[in-house]
Amino acid sequence: MFRHRGRSRRMIHNLKLASLLSFVAGIVNVTGFFAVQVLTTNVTGHFAYFAEGMARKNFTSAWYFLAYVLAFLAGAFISNFTVEVTERVAKRYVNAAPVFAEIALLLIVILVGARGVQQDQHLIALLLLFAMGLQNAMVTRISNAVVRTTHLTGLFTDLGIELSQLFFYRKEEQQRKLTASVKLRFAVIGFFFLGCIIGGMGYMKYHIEILYLAIFVLFIGIIYSNVRYRYLLLRKSIGDH
Repeated sequence: MFRHRGRSRRMIHNLKLASLLSFVAGIVNVTGFFAVQVLTTNVTGHFAYFAEGMARKNFTSAWYFLAYVLAFLAGAFISNFTVEVTERVAKRYVNAAPVFAEIALLLIVILVGARGVQQDQHLIALLLLFAMGLQNAMVTRISNAVVRTTHLTGLFTDLGIELSQLFFYRKEEQQRKLTASVKLRFAVIGFFFLGCIIGGMGYMKYHIEILYLAIFVLFIGIIYSNVRYRYLLLRKSIGDH
């Protein structure tokens, strides 16, 4: 799921990755909205709020929204920078590094939120946007730009296109590829929604500590990926002998 890259990567790996990380993104998205009234898994709307602030000469508000956009960008930059560095010094941990960085960021958000959400609302929003920029860049690189997990606009666009293509591209190979891609889109959308629902219900009871669930899911994902990969290597080694 996290380790397979290039020719060894198959659709099932992308499907597992998409399901896991879109669920996490859903939890983060609803937690950020409930806690600080900021959407933290995409930046499209923040440009509109920035423009509104500038037009109304509410410059303080405008700069905050610009900072949100830059935080997402910084997360994506650091994610890939970390991957490039890790690939050169400890290649076996190349895909684990961004995951643990995201876990650390979510832990910091929980600790900051424990002091009082309102007094640190902008810091919380910035940290969550940074984490989601990091995750989106990570999954984009791992899946060769096949999977996006933090926002749905492009997914619904791609899904609409591919559903319509099913009526016109009737060859078996075309239908197989389209069907696999449609399943992947539905997995991302479905698990994002599930994350939002569970995250929303959890926030009502546990507040910002619901992010522990996202952290737990990330831990399970990286452990499963590592164990599964080692199992397959062992199986291949036994088969070669």
